[in-house]
Amino acid sequence: MKAIKKLCMLALLLMVPVLAVASGAEGHLDKAPVDLKDKVSMQRGAKLFTFYCLSCHSASYMRYNRLKDIGMSEEQIKKDLLLPEGAKLGSTMPAAMDKEAAKQVYGVAPPDLSVITRSRSPDWIYTYLRSFHVDSKRPSGWNNVIFPNVGMPNVLAELQGEQELKVEKRDGHETKKLVLAKHGSMKPAEFDTAIADLTNFLVFVGEPAKLVRYNLGYIVLGFLSVLFVLIYALKKEIWKDIH
Repeated sequence: MKAIKKLCMLALLLMVPVLAVASGAEGHLDKAPVDLKDKVSMQRGAKLFTFYCLSCHSASYMRYNRLKDIGMSEEQIKKDLLLPEGAKLGSTMPAAMDKEAAKQVYGVAPPDLSVITRSRSPDWIYTYLRSFHVDSKRPSGWNNVIFPNVGMPNVLAELQGEQELKVEKRDGHETKKLVLAKHGSMKPAEFDTAIADLTNFLVFVGEPAKLVRYNLGYIVLGFLSVLFVLIYALKKEIWKDIH
């Protein structure tokens, strides 16, 4: 009995760091309007991803020809996504910048984004990309409310504009608020839609067969339901004379 108690105490002690990380405040996360049935949204997200993200980040588990699943033709993939020289439709999506060069510029190699919405969450990505603000103390000139002191600059600043972080103190509590100080080429609502499209695409990249898996699940459940009815009817037929 004492040995079991010791094992339980040890397990609790080992869980403390995990619980501490889980309880760490990341700030409020906005709900990402993800809809994997909206192929037009994912196509717009794919264009944003290849234009703004593939410069530094890669998606090494995704191949260009897989974008046919979101309704893009081969011609659209070649024309709209500006495939790098030498890339084929069956190629994966490498970063344009060399990893070592990127590490020297940003201090750390930009992560691969193939499964970023699964390792973080769609809500985190959606909020993070909309939470950059000007910070003259940072080497890049940018900071982020959700990911403080991040090395990544705001590559979408030309679309969003420049936000400033306003800190208000009330009753001993600090309230942080992002205020748009300089407008970009998009209105705030348009930018939010663009980030929703980009997040939607990244969710697709994380698991391209997700909808197929869901549909197969419905088919299996339907089959099992019909099978249950048939087996129950068979049981009633076999046992009717015994009862």
